[in-house]
Amino acid sequence: MTSIRPVLVVGVALLAAAGAQQPTPRYAPPAFTDPQRRQQVQAVLPEIDQLFDDLAQKQHLPGLVYGVVLDGELMHARTLGFADVEHQIPVARDTRFRIASMTKSFVAMATLILRDAGKLDLDDPVQKHLPELAAVAPPTSDAPLITIANLMTMTTGLPEDNPWGDRQMAITKEALQRFVGAGLSFSNPPGQTYEYSNLGYVLLGRVVSTVAGKRCQDFITERILQPLGMNATVWEYDTVPAGKLALGYRWERDAWQPEPILHDGDGAAMGGLITTLDDYARYIAFHLAAWPSRNGDDQGPVRRATVREMHLPRIFAGAAPNARLLDGTTPNPTVTFYGYGLSWQRDSRGVVKVSHSGGLPGYGSIHRFCPDHGVGVIAFTNLRYGPVYEPANRALNLILERGPLRPRAVATSAILATRQEQVARLIQSWDPALLAEITADNFLLDRSLADWQQLARERFEAIGKVREIQAIAPENQLRGAFTIVGDQGLLHVSFTLTPEAVPRVQELQLTARPTAK
Repeated sequence: MTSIRPVLVVGVALLAAAGAQQPTPRYAPPAFTDPQRRQQVQAVLPEIDQLFDDLAQKQHLPGLVYGVVLDGELMHARTLGFADVEHQIPVARDTRFRIASMTKSFVAMATLILRDAGKLDLDDPVQKHLPELAAVAPPTSDAPLITIANLMTMTTGLPEDNPWGDRQMAITKEALQRFVGAGLSFSNPPGQTYEYSNLGYVLLGRVVSTVAGKRCQDFITERILQPLGMNATVWEYDTVPAGKLALGYRWERDAWQPEPILHDGDGAAMGGLITTLDDYARYIAFHLAAWPSRNGDDQGPVRRATVREMHLPRIFAGAAPNARLLDGTTPNPTVTFYGYGLSWQRDSRGVVKVSHSGGLPGYGSIHRFCPDHGVGVIAFTNLRYGPVYEPANRALNLILERGPLRPRAVATSAILATRQEQVARLIQSWDPALLAEITADNFLLDRSLADWQQLARERFEAIGKVREIQAIAPENQLRGAFTIVGDQGLLHVSFTLTPEAVPRVQELQLTARPTAK
């Protein structure tokens, strides 16, 4: 085998040296590396604005407000139409809209705050906190009890109830107790299937109220809204200053007809929050700021790990096998799960979107954000079930595809950089001391030293004289790959480290790609 001297890029050499000489953080969080992120989003804003202009006209939206959150900032906000058609009061950034089911993530977050405080467990049967539920007969004799986690993930077995549930906002605690005590009907056994249940979140709100010792609304206001500076966000529309409330409408007989607005009540957990674009942008910024997992102060009203927990998939909710990219031809199938008060979607490119929509008589709302990309889109309208959902998704896709906005790049951990330099030397020399230092106990059991030496010799002969050893491309903290450039081809080297306190090489792959002649 030809003797060669590794040529490492400067950055990798420095990392390796630093890792060998001094303690370094064990985890290197991913980070954004593109300095043009803001400009990339700004470049597609005219197209996003046109998208919402067309929506407002075609769907007869009386009023609309929407915005883009990037890196913790509401970087773009725009208003269209009227909050009050009769008095011609235009929508403003501080106009309050009822956001309907987008309220549910706040209730889920409140539940997790109580869980983190040790005051409830997500596996608790709901009847432990709501005794009236003990009288509810299960659909089958072997059905499990409904748990708090079932309420949070829409797996209670209760039926989809949007038309009925949307009218129950103002129900009183006493009326709710009588209603539940009279028995409930199930569409499925609990714990098996996702089915959207407003009643489930009404019950979850009652659990929060019972455990917290105060109304769910007050607990959310004190523990989430106020700490985040969401001071314009309320539950009762009567408390909104004059001229600042978006009145709800429906489009009927070629005119906007007023929709009655429900008062705050013990059904508010399913969709009662009233907020502004700026306030809600603070909430989305808080969610985005939970990523990535990292060291450092954790001063938010909710732990970063708890917020990230809300974004994870829990129960399958649907798939779109025929979805496509914006070009209309490139397949991009997606799968959707429901988490804790939020939907989780992943497409064929690995892009993750977290979202929730809202719809009530008089209102439509949506937010979608990408945790790995640090960006989100918000839209509110005061039309009955206003169809802002797909345009908001398309707006986010414009940012991702046309920008294109890139996700955080996986960072190279110090140990991975050190092991790259050592692996590069090992496969050229097979030095016994180096072999013993960096390889795990399985390494020579899975393949003999003689076989490794022969394989490496063949691979280096295939690529010729080595010209360069490129920087490692990390897959995660303990796995990565790099390329050795020869004058007759490329050698692709990938390796995986062990979970030991000092990680060692457990797997190594060498793939030669000779230059075509």
